Amino acid sequence: MNIENIFRNIDPEISSILGRALDGKEISSVDTLKLFEDTGPSLSVITLVADELRRRTNGETVTYVINRNINFTNVCIKQCGFCAFSRDFRVEEGYLLPIEEIVRRAKEAWQFGATEICIQAGLPPKMDGFFYVDICKAIKKELPDIHIHAFSPEEILYGSTLSNTKIHDYLKMLKEAGLGSLPGTSAEILVREIRNKISPGRITIEQWIDVISTAHKLDLPTTSTIMYGHVESNSDIIAHLEIIRDIQKQHGKFTEFVPLSYVHYDAPMSNHHLVKNIRPGADGLEILKMHAISRIFFNNFIDNLQVSWVKEGPKLSQILLSAGANDLGGCLINESISTSAGSQYGQFIRPVDMRKIIEAAGKIPAQRTSKYEIIKDFKTREEIDSENSLDKINPDRFGSYNELIKLNRFRFKKS
Repeated sequence: MNIENIFRNIDPEISSILGRALDGKEISSVDTLKLFEDTGPSLSVITLVADELRRRTNGETVTYVINRNINFTNVCIKQCGFCAFSRDFRVEEGYLLPIEEIVRRAKEAWQFGATEICIQAGLPPKMDGFFYVDICKAIKKELPDIHIHAFSPEEILYGSTLSNTKIHDYLKMLKEAGLGSLPGTSAEILVREIRNKISPGRITIEQWIDVISTAHKLDLPTTSTIMYGHVESNSDIIAHLEIIRDIQKQHGKFTEFVPLSYVHYDAPMSNHHLVKNIRPGADGLEILKMHAISRIFFNNFIDNLQVSWVKEGPKLSQILLSAGANDLGGCLINESISTSAGSQYGQFIRPVDMRKIIEAAGKIPAQRTSKYEIIKDFKTREEIDSENSLDKINPDRFGSYNELIKLNRFRFKKS
């Protein structure tokens, strides 16, 4: 990359920051704030630098995982302002899948080629504290080779509290039962003032860090996330990124970073004006900046930057693959949480369509495991277009969230 040519027409201070990044040096919080707040022509150069750092780390390969989401209940004792998925236990739309149904869904996904089951849900009242452990044991009994990616830090804290078990011991128990990794969700923005506005009563920053760090010490990898585009400032974003990077420096167990733009359409805090001055999600330039600057900020620390096609849609996701992102996430099969908030992009994407999106962006598609080991790359047109049994299935076969909340056989029983 010819630095002199592409840096010629941008702010010298921005040029210096990007030059240091290309030299493999860590950029500071002050540097990062300048990148976020720059409104000049440098965005295209920031994007080019992010893409170059992606190329150095990941080559031209862009990955995806075949997985299924199993959101086993929407009943939750918390009432987060951004969540349109959860239901109070008193309402009629609450559901709870029994363990045998969770296992059935996992087996069905495995038969269609899924290598990962992602399990996250609400926090139902009076739940048995060992329910999460029982879920893992039941799945692993039937599917010993499937990867269980499950339970947010909020859920870990809840299960630990209900079972009167220390976080360390509870995570150890889950790992022995078959848990392979944790999603780094329930993070939103790791700034107390923001959390108090959008999710009062949510897991605290200190508790979130404790759960994640303890998991890492037990050799349980996790993802890392951010939810942006609501009431946060650029400084809030950077404070969040700093926490993620500091944890990664200590343990090195974050498999990826996933920017999640706020979906506002059906979110309570937007619909019911619960939070003042809330924005209707991030705009296109904010999304581009978030991905590009995240790649630069985490360079040498977190290798994988995932774009959420559920949040951003296939077209913008393609663009982000040239702005630092190297992973398209999962096929999902039963995505419910973003869909219930009003995401317009569906709950399932076929693997063959994943490959076509990636190939059209000029990259090499590759199916991966949950730990980013390559299962197969697809370099030829014939390989990219090839279909398996999952590609030929009508997504309606798996059901939708709106259908699930109306099924009496899974109705949450109030006591």
